[in-house]
Amino acid sequence: MNHEFVLVLDFGGQYNQLIARRVRECGVYCEVKPYSTPLPELKAMNPIGIIFTGGPNSVYLETSPHVDPEIFTWGVPILGICYGCQLMAHSLGGLVSPAQEDTAREYGKTATHYDTSCRLFRGLPEEGISWMSHGDYMAKVPEGFSLVGHTEMCPNAAIADEARGFYGVQYHPEVNHTENGVKMIRNFLYEVCHAKGDWTMEDYCRTAIASIREKVGDGKVLLALSGGVDSSVAAALLAEAVGSQLTCVFVDHGLMRLNEGDEVDAAFSKWDIQFIRVDAETRFLVKLAGVDEPERKRKIIGEEFIRVFEEESQKIGTVDFLAQGTIYPDVIESGSSEAAVIKSHHNVGGLPDFVDFKEIIEPLRMLFKDEVRQLGRQLGLPEYLVSRQPFPGPGLAIRIIGDITKEKADTLRQADFIFRDEIAKAGEDKKLNQYFAVLTNTRSVGVMGDDRTYDYTLALRAVTTADFMTADWARIPYDVLDRISVRIVNEVPGINRIVYDITSKPPATIEWE
Repeated sequence: MNHEFVLVLDFGGQYNQLIARRVRECGVYCEVKPYSTPLPELKAMNPIGIIFTGGPNSVYLETSPHVDPEIFTWGVPILGICYGCQLMAHSLGGLVSPAQEDTAREYGKTATHYDTSCRLFRGLPEEGISWMSHGDYMAKVPEGFSLVGHTEMCPNAAIADEARGFYGVQYHPEVNHTENGVKMIRNFLYEVCHAKGDWTMEDYCRTAIASIREKVGDGKVLLALSGGVDSSVAAALLAEAVGSQLTCVFVDHGLMRLNEGDEVDAAFSKWDIQFIRVDAETRFLVKLAGVDEPERKRKIIGEEFIRVFEEESQKIGTVDFLAQGTIYPDVIESGSSEAAVIKSHHNVGGLPDFVDFKEIIEPLRMLFKDEVRQLGRQLGLPEYLVSRQPFPGPGLAIRIIGDITKEKADTLRQADFIFRDEIAKAGEDKKLNQYFAVLTNTRSVGVMGDDRTYDYTLALRAVTTADFMTADWARIPYDVLDRISVRIVNEVPGINRIVYDITSKPPATIEWE
């Protein structure tokens, strides 16, 4: 794709993918690359701008990640965020030191003053709240840099060398807590890098179709179809690209939500594609028997999916390509950048070492969830499919804490259905981005009628989010939670206690495993 390109260089910070998402929101294509990527490879990408991300390290330590100073000679504008700002200062002759308790150490929402004559802050208010998270500070800024932002505690909250197009901010403009943060990123892209903004979903759709056709040629493609948003959009994109060369295989692993296997069957069997449903509940449950560690669950499911697809491809005849609905957050959370591995996604980090296909095609691999939805609309998919809340590929396996049995899966299916049913009846479903039930492995004493019970605790989880990289717990009305709790305890055997998860992401993930 011949788009303007911004390079996001990853130093291990928790908000790195959010930076990339913000850049794309501004109409400019970007990718996240590890700081250790060889310099010639980065230069060949021909970026119009570079962003150094935050990170947990201190730049003055020899063990901390650094970058070859040659990058500062390319004549390409650079924006350093938090650790990235300190790295720029350290690399160009400044001094970064540990903050003392009573000086420049800052965390959380902080009133910040900006020099609006600086291109980074052009057209913005002179004061606003920024989100700080740093224990080090710049004791001395490099030669050629000016102070363009300050707080009560920190005189150099933002620095700039406008002649070279180098900017550094101690705070995180990518998070919603920072007022006008996205506008600052937009200013960097358009005022400093002179971007034209040529990243559109219409263009992505067109180029992706052409790329798939070129790669596949006259080969056959087998798509792992789950019925979720990602695989549905991948199916529509592949169908548009290669038509009858595509076969969609829906593997019902027995860990779907209530009636979901039949719903997927009904929805996709009407499409003008080859659609195959495989009932594989028994084989998956046998493989998962006695396994309680979440990473093992994901890897077992990932490998078994592949084996089922290989078997189906042999029945179809020679299949050259396996296609998946992998998206960018899947790739990131599975540890493909400098950020720590959060969890292996069954279709990324959970893949086995050997796959009996010529190649794996992942046409959505570089898209965020909301971009996938945009692409679905561009392809003409119905809104009910495009707007569906996410459901993980491993299904209920990662919503059952501890070992998995059919009985537990059936219990969770019933409870989860009641939760979703009451949310919809209350009209709360339009306000929530993801909501589900988790069967914990905690049992507790209860009383039902005149009898003592010793049954499972069910956790309810609901979040609001724009990009699924960060999320806030949803404030569901108490009366709705009350109806849900009463129904579940009365209608679902084996559950005698309901709790509601009020943790945001971070520090938690959206899913429990």
